[in-house]
Amino acid sequence: MTRTVSLDGKKYRPFFTAALILIILLPAGCGGARKQTTKVSASGSSALLPLLKAGQEDFQNMYKDVSVSLSAGGSFTGQNQAAAGYVDIGSSDVELQASLKDKGLREYILAGIPFVFIVNRDVPVNSLTARQYADIFSGGIINWKEVGGRDRPVTVVGRPFSSGSRAAITGLVMQNKKFTDNQIIFDSNGAVRAAVGTTPGAIGYIDAAYVDDSVKELAYDGEKYSVENIIAGKYPIYALGRLYTRGEPKGAVKDFIDFVLSEGFQNKHVAKNGFIPPAKLKNNRQNRSQTAKN
Repeated sequence: MTRTVSLDGKKYRPFFTAALILIILLPAGCGGARKQTTKVSASGSSALLPLLKAGQEDFQNMYKDVSVSLSAGGSFTGQNQAAAGYVDIGSSDVELQASLKDKGLREYILAGIPFVFIVNRDVPVNSLTARQYADIFSGGIINWKEVGGRDRPVTVVGRPFSSGSRAAITGLVMQNKKFTDNQIIFDSNGAVRAAVGTTPGAIGYIDAAYVDDSVKELAYDGEKYSVENIIAGKYPIYALGRLYTRGEPKGAVKDFIDFVLSEGFQNKHVAKNGFIPPAKLKNNRQNRSQTAKN
């Protein structure tokens, strides 16, 4: 004979009673206790993207409840989006633009970003002077024979106005000259490298972390890029990679910034990804700043 139990004066079969109890307890045991994923968003410098991706991977492995999303788009885009609150963190190769200095942005120095000049492998030139770089990128030199190369047109490959790399090269190299309008524009370091590598007579500039065998790296005033040459002040083509937040960061945003600025992360990833720890550039930065003032 089937047995029944009574709830609130009504009789129910045992299997129905068990199901009813399970439904009552389910919200407290599952959905009510589930922890939502915290999101951290960052956009900006494509030069800093390899380093921030390393931070993203390690950080998410440590904090399973945090999701870090990264995008490029250019240094000025990162600054503007951080100021507007569209992203939590804006990454940049350049100092904060004047129009945003009253927006309450906080700055954090992440790493030194070295830039290198690259050419198609068919270009026999190995080094250019500071003046020659400025003349090439401004359109004053239009044939490689003018700097000791073959009789071949120079094809300039550059970055858009939103790019921090372009702003850095403008300040470090262009000697008050403007970039030529006769250049091919690409939005990322990888795209510039690909274009230079497949276009005879092409020249461009990229973050040192993106250099590979598909292109040839040029020296600057006879000095090739190396961390040692930058620290010694022999190779001056580098910028400081910065992170910006609107106001004091909190929660997972602060945790992520603290993580990528930590000694452990810096020692593990900065040099490995082609960047320079800020501590190694301290004296160099002071000397360069003093030279600029004089």
